[in-house]
Amino acid sequence: MNKQDYWKKHFPEFAATTDKNLKSLMASATLVTIPAGEQVFYPGKQCENYVLLLEGRIKIQLMGENGREILLYCVNPGDSCVLTTSCLLGSNQYPAEAVTEADSKAFVIPSTAFHRCLELSSFFREFVFQNMSARLSNVIGRMEHVLFASVENRLAEQLLALSAGQNQISKTHQHLAAELGTAREVVSRHLKRFEKFGWISLSRGSIQIHNPQA
Repeated sequence: MNKQDYWKKHFPEFAATTDKNLKSLMASATLVTIPAGEQVFYPGKQCENYVLLLEGRIKIQLMGENGREILLYCVNPGDSCVLTTSCLLGSNQYPAEAVTEADSKAFVIPSTAFHRCLELSSFFREFVFQNMSARLSNVIGRMEHVLFASVENRLAEQLLALSAGQNQISKTHQHLAAELGTAREVVSRHLKRFEKFGWISLSRGSIQIHNPQA
């Protein structure tokens, strides 16, 4: 697909615009491909671009001094990154890391074009702040869940969500721990309990769910 096709598919309101300032922003966008496992930004990096994801998935995470990871949120196709937006608005450096979970495509828009369009286009201002508000609400909801829900319940929810009715999950204990904001040893301990009850079976890098209802 060419650039216009991507705009039509993921951001149809942009493709249909007659706003000359928004058209200028779209023209400034560069279509980039990012391989899976690539670091998109890291703590301390200056934010220079506004990003709209088209394909793939990007995880935003914090890394503790002890090496533990905690997943803040994921950016999916049709989304912008709330942390990127915040850093652009505040001229701040990134406080977290972003890594692609799959081969990804995105529109990368220079900060100068972003700020110019934000100033001149009421449509773009509304899009940016509505998107930022929605994503921020999701992040806060996730953090509340991490802080106040039990690891056992969150792990069970995560397994069901990842299985998507297929009953087979290809995830390591470390990946699950990062997504849940806990230690790998904690996840392994609960998974072994689930296996002892006969709800799942474990193999290297894979989990089979036998009793989704339980």
